[in-house]
Amino acid sequence: MLESTPAEGRPAAVSALRRVAVVGSGPSGVYAVQALLDQDRSGELTVDVLDRLPCPYGLVRYGVAPDHEKIKSLQQNLRRVLQDPRVRFVGNVPVGEGGVSTEELRGLYQAVVYCVGAATDRRLGIPGEDLAGSCSATEFVAWYSGHPDAGDGFPLAARSAVVIGVGNVAVDVARILVRGAAELHGTDMPQTPLDALVSGGARQVHMVGRRGPAQAKFTTKELRELGTLPGVDTVVREAELARDPGYTDPSGLPAATRRNLAALGGWSRVAAGGATRRIELRFFLRPVELLGTDDGAVRAVRFERTAPDGRGGVRGTGEFEEIEAQWVLRSVGYRGVPLPGLPFDAATGTVPHERGRVLREGAPSPGEYVAGWIKRGPTGVIGTNRPCAKETVGSLLADAEALAARPVPASDPLSHLGAAGRTPVTWNGWLGIEAAEEALGRSLARSTVKIPDWSGLLAAAGEGPPGCRGPSTTARYCATPCAPTGTTRRASTSATATASCTPAPTTATPGTRSPPTSPTCCAYAR
Repeated sequence: MLESTPAEGRPAAVSALRRVAVVGSGPSGVYAVQALLDQDRSGELTVDVLDRLPCPYGLVRYGVAPDHEKIKSLQQNLRRVLQDPRVRFVGNVPVGEGGVSTEELRGLYQAVVYCVGAATDRRLGIPGEDLAGSCSATEFVAWYSGHPDAGDGFPLAARSAVVIGVGNVAVDVARILVRGAAELHGTDMPQTPLDALVSGGARQVHMVGRRGPAQAKFTTKELRELGTLPGVDTVVREAELARDPGYTDPSGLPAATRRNLAALGGWSRVAAGGATRRIELRFFLRPVELLGTDDGAVRAVRFERTAPDGRGGVRGTGEFEEIEAQWVLRSVGYRGVPLPGLPFDAATGTVPHERGRVLREGAPSPGEYVAGWIKRGPTGVIGTNRPCAKETVGSLLADAEALAARPVPASDPLSHLGAAGRTPVTWNGWLGIEAAEEALGRSLARSTVKIPDWSGLLAAAGEGPPGCRGPSTTARYCATPCAPTGTTRRASTSATATASCTPAPTTATPGTRSPPTSPTCCAYAR
């Protein structure tokens, strides 16, 4: 559950503020919102939470693996903050290129907190990285998580896959690749990725790290889960563990690392059981080249064996090994990207700041703040964003009296967005998306199923073309009016589409909380 922000002896200076914007509705953004609300004594503060997507929750919705329901339940805690009467969710509003500018936001709000995360992944920088069948784990996660920007075209028929990296994202990817239909059916994964993964799915997944097991970044809970997957053997080579001084003498290591080593050591001493699928964790291998077929597709990864250098790193040994793979997923970290209108440090992938205050030419920029990964880089877990956001809000509160004196228009900022031709999705629109996803799940005899495309999301939110207020996972939309109110369409057995009625969101004043109630739309799903 979200924790309250203590007053820490500060005066409730936030009571002087009336209008604040938070850009980004993921954990860091919502933690920043709560920290502001906890210090509001007047009840007159309004916080607009802007997001370029029509859906809230950021990484929790589009980054947490669909089979991790307990972690995904954090959405309910974030939801409680976003439902506060002082908060308005404003989705489908990009900031920067193609959207509202940072300069416009400075003119509309007394303070703006940017919580935009780290939107891209790090590359390996080796030959063959752009071969067909080579992609980032970020792209794959976006696809199976139903992100509307996600592409497809993954080599799902691959017999063998190599995941380069040994963090939690790498563990998620390896686990999803070997999951079976029964385990994925109860998740909110869109139907197309689910069907594709079940019908394909690599039989052999190699998860490879360039350093030793004591330096691996995965957490113990996620690691141990690999050993519980039905029909999957988890394999570790004891000789590779033994190369790590931390494995042979773990006494000086943190408790979490010792637990990881114990789990890995246990697997190394158990013979594979002949399961149909297999995950093998490899260590001390540095990728040097992706090898391709004559038609430009990945066929193998060439690694150089490494060894501890005595200083916490590794050195090359000049010994090489090839691992067959038709699919390579790199998972070696995320990186922030510039937001037009904000300063950016290309070396760190972050916005220059001082305790959350944005720095322009070395000086704090009045009314501009950052929190989350764009502030500190892609480090930590979801909970790490809480103290990060609190620090930023502490700086904002210290500046509150000066910020309150900044002139802003008397009119509602959402009126400005509408006049500029932008159509925000409010909380009521998000409720429409939720209702449509629940109905889509029922039509597929599943639980809630995500709508994975922009047109479907906006249609469900009430922003789509007239006569079609429902989800689509095939980019095919209603060609005829929906069934009359109160009727239900029987699901078709067609291979291309099934139809079902889903609620359409009612029109609501921005910021209201009334749910959609009119079941007059049709939904199409593969």
